[in-house]
Amino acid sequence: MQQDTEAVGPGPSSDAPSAAAWAVVQAAAVHADRAGCPGQPAAFAVNEAGQALAVPADDPQALVAWRGRAGWEPLVARDDPRRALLDLYLPICSATTSHPVTIGHLGQSLDGFIATRTGDSRWVTGRENILHLHRLRALCDAVVVGAETVSADDPQLTTRLVHGPNPLRVILDPRRRLGVHHQVFSDRSAETLYVCSRSLARPGEHCHGLATIAAVDETADGLDIAALVGLLHTRGCTRIFVEGGGVTVSMFVRAGLLDRLHMAIAPLIIGDGRPAIRLPARAMLGDCQRPRYRVFRMGGDVLFDCDLRSRRDEDAAGPMAAPPGVARII
Repeated sequence: MQQDTEAVGPGPSSDAPSAAAWAVVQAAAVHADRAGCPGQPAAFAVNEAGQALAVPADDPQALVAWRGRAGWEPLVARDDPRRALLDLYLPICSATTSHPVTIGHLGQSLDGFIATRTGDSRWVTGRENILHLHRLRALCDAVVVGAETVSADDPQLTTRLVHGPNPLRVILDPRRRLGVHHQVFSDRSAETLYVCSRSLARPGEHCHGLATIAAVDETADGLDIAALVGLLHTRGCTRIFVEGGGVTVSMFVRAGLLDRLHMAIAPLIIGDGRPAIRLPARAMLGDCQRPRYRVFRMGGDVLFDCDLRSRRDEDAAGPMAAPPGVARII
C-alpha cells in the first residue's frame, strides 16, 4: 500500500490520464459484486475513446484486476499518472454486498476547524477536494449528512462535477428542525431519505417535502447509528458516504461504524470555530486510535486516508509505517 504522498488530478474530464482512471474506477465499483465469478469481469483496461473495457486478468493493457478478498488492485506503475487516482478509490470500489464499506470525510483547517463559529465553511478546502467529494458521491450508494450541514450550506448532494450517478441522499434530523424549503427536500435530483427520531414520527406520515421519512430509535448517544446503517444495507446501499458535518462523522466514529476516514487538511488558520472530530476524552495517548493511513495531495490540501479497521501500532514495520527522516512531498 502507498506510503508517500500522491498527487490526485483535478478532475475526471480535465486530462486523459484522470479521465481513463476515473472510467476504470467506476467500472470496478459497478462490477465488484460479480468480479471473480465465472464469466464476469476480472480486469479492466481503457480503449482509445477512454472508456473502460473488461479484459482478461493477464491482459498487458489492464489497469486494475480483482484479487479475491483483497479486492481491486492497480496494475500500473507507481509513477504512472493514473496510479494516484486508482490507489485512492479502489479500496472503496472493492466493497461488496457481503463486505460493505462506510466512509467519512471532513475538510478542516490547520488548527482543526471545519467552519467558523457562524458556520461559514465555503470553502475550507480547495477545488480538488470538492471534486473528490463529488467522486465519493458518485461511487457510493448513499450520502449522509446532518441537519446542521443542510441548515448551513443547503447542499444538493449530487454529482454535478463528475460523471456518475447521484446517490441516495440521507438527512439526519433527529429533532425535526429542518423545513421542507431546503433543496434536498424540494428538488427531484435524487431520492432523499429524511431520518428522524421515532418518537417524533407522526402516525400515517410518510413524506417530508419530497423526501421519504425513516424513523429510527434513539440511544443515549443520539440516533441509533447501527440501526440506520442496517436500514441502508437493506436498501442495497453497499457503499455509504458520511459527508458531514463534524457531529455526524463523529457519531459514526464513536459507534465504531466508520471503516475509512478521509481527512483533508487545508493551509488555513481559522482561530476558533466548529471542530472536526470530537470523541470521549482519553487520559493516555496509548488508548487513542492510531489507524493505518495513506497520504494524498489535492492541490494545496493534504488528504489523510485512514483505515479505521486497523491499528498502525499493531504493524509498525508493515507497508503503512511512516518512512524515516524528513522528505519534501509538495
